[in-house]
Amino acid sequence: MVINFFSKAILVAVVACAAIIAGCGTSVDKKEISSGEPPEVIYAKADALMTKSDFSEAAKKFVEVDRDHPYSPLARRAIVMSSYAYYKAGMHPEAVQAAKRYATLHPGTKEAALAQHVIASSNYDRITDPSRDQKRTKLALKELETLVRRFPKSPYTPKARNRIKITTDMLAAAEMKVARYYLVQHNYLAAINRYRIVITNYQTTAQVEEALMRVAEAYMALGINAEAQTATAVLGHNFPESKWYQYAYKLLKTDGLEPRESRASWISRAWRNVKPSSG
Repeated sequence: MVINFFSKAILVAVVACAAIIAGCGTSVDKKEISSGEPPEVIYAKADALMTKSDFSEAAKKFVEVDRDHPYSPLARRAIVMSSYAYYKAGMHPEAVQAAKRYATLHPGTKEAALAQHVIASSNYDRITDPSRDQKRTKLALKELETLVRRFPKSPYTPKARNRIKITTDMLAAAEMKVARYYLVQHNYLAAINRYRIVITNYQTTAQVEEALMRVAEAYMALGINAEAQTATAVLGHNFPESKWYQYAYKLLKTDGLEPRESRASWISRAWRNVKPSSG
């Protein structure tokens, strides 16, 4: 009994010492994490690192400003600058996380446009080619459109507009790739459904001319001549000099048909009454 009592006492003492040591270690760690420097000094160091293109280290310094001095006037800008530094370092997930945090906390500030630019650019830079899954492309397009819509006069908007054209063309190209496969396999209805996405949603892309011609081709194969005539008429009206119109026109002529638009067709309803840009 005496031995058990002393054993328990020793065990309690060991546990207590361990707790004390752990507590001391934690306090030391905290002191090591915080440099104790004023926010202005840390921010200046971050700026200097940006100048040297040491972006990952700069990001850490900007984070330090926000972490150690959250109520400092520099803390707000440090958040968005950390996102930009992460982006420049190629650390896209970290960049998006920091930028979204800034956009949530400070949506109406002048730096909000930069935060949205970082979000959009981080997604845009990770776009894959049209042969792969286009989730990232769609997300990039969504964020680019948000940037243009919310900040039409920002310095980042002109580039965003150009990137919107590129991403929409990539999405159209991805649909065209699948549609061509179905057409080769003589799965005409599936092909038409894919071409329909391009004709309806991506009228300003370079892909739409071929899409209209291929739709005419698919409808001709199915014997639905009225839709083929409508597709060719819309193509000729909007792109009279297009090689794809010439192909579609010749295809109709093989059956003694002429381009003729039916207003009841989905093609007529979907098409805008303006000439789309060829890219």
